[in-house]
Amino acid sequence: MLRPPQRILMAPGPSNLHPRVIQALIAPLTGHKDPYFLGILEETAALLRQVFETRNRATFALPTSGGGGMEAALVNPLEPGDTIVVGDAGFFAHRMVEIAQRLHNVEVVVVCGKWGSPVDNTELVEAVRKHRPKVLGVVHGETSSGAEQPFDGLSDACRETGALLVVDAVATLGGVRLPVDELGIDICYSGSQKCLSAPPGLAPVTVSDRALQAIARRRTPVPSWYLDLGLHARLWAAEHIYHHTSPVLNIFALYEALSLIVEEGLQRRLERHCLHAAALRAGLEALGLELFAHPAHRVPSVTTVLAPAGISSTAVKAALLQEFNLEIAAGLGEYADGMWRIGIMGHSAQQANVILVLSALEQILQRQGFQPRGSGAAAAEAVYRD
Repeated sequence: MLRPPQRILMAPGPSNLHPRVIQALIAPLTGHKDPYFLGILEETAALLRQVFETRNRATFALPTSGGGGMEAALVNPLEPGDTIVVGDAGFFAHRMVEIAQRLHNVEVVVVCGKWGSPVDNTELVEAVRKHRPKVLGVVHGETSSGAEQPFDGLSDACRETGALLVVDAVATLGGVRLPVDELGIDICYSGSQKCLSAPPGLAPVTVSDRALQAIARRRTPVPSWYLDLGLHARLWAAEHIYHHTSPVLNIFALYEALSLIVEEGLQRRLERHCLHAAALRAGLEALGLELFAHPAHRVPSVTTVLAPAGISSTAVKAALLQEFNLEIAAGLGEYADGMWRIGIMGHSAQQANVILVLSALEQILQRQGFQPRGSGAAAAEAVYRD
């Protein structure tokens, strides 16, 4: 019999599940064509529209991870002869580049930025006007660096040139402000396990009518049958035209997680994430640690902090898990053993968890020879009092 440990999940995904979400996972299983399930499917789509802040009729959850959502967002609009411009300033933005490079006869134009900062929007707009791409792809919250990408001018440039704006919101949906319609985003995808606090395995996505029309005008079929957004849109529409056997219990859990967001109130939820992020950052700086992301562009859902010289971030991460049952993440790429990535996400974003992270980190760092400058927990408590 399985006996997994009960962890406190403070990495940038997955986040802990609310008891109502856990209860949904052990609900009676219905068939994927059962009228009850199809009703929940429609209600889940309506809840997703509220969280995405969109009126897009094609709003649903793909039965895949956030990476599958990324692939779907690129393989559907792009076909041979097309061009894509990608803003690349992190590990997951570069994954967007790698997916696009695998597509046959698609030109990939990369606008590079520095890890920890967003890609310069002026450069993105210039690249869109110069190359007139089919797609402009950006990551809203870069999980590898903790930086948030602004959207100033991007939608206008896309409308001006006929491009589609594709946005990765895997680390931000439900935790960071992202009004899809207001920002003029054409395809936006996320992951169920981060700020939404549902189990991994679903990729919420919303597709504008403009993007659906562009996909319908393709000269060639979408190269992935399984990730064909048009087929998924038909499944989630009123006709519920069969495409695959839906992961019923995962949809139940997502429905419950989204219901909790709506009950809390989206604006209040976003403010909660900002509060806990501010407390965490204040505590880390009080310890004498250096935050990685640019101060003006730190995404609330992921805090990145550099390990002091001579201290292994992976060793500290392992000690936190072993001694405190607490999971945070180490860095990626060249920062694999020199950075911690701490999530402020969904149900895990709680004051008690922030204080535990700071107190446990202080103890382990002291044991490894680092002398904290002050009390991280006290600095965080001061933020909460204010």
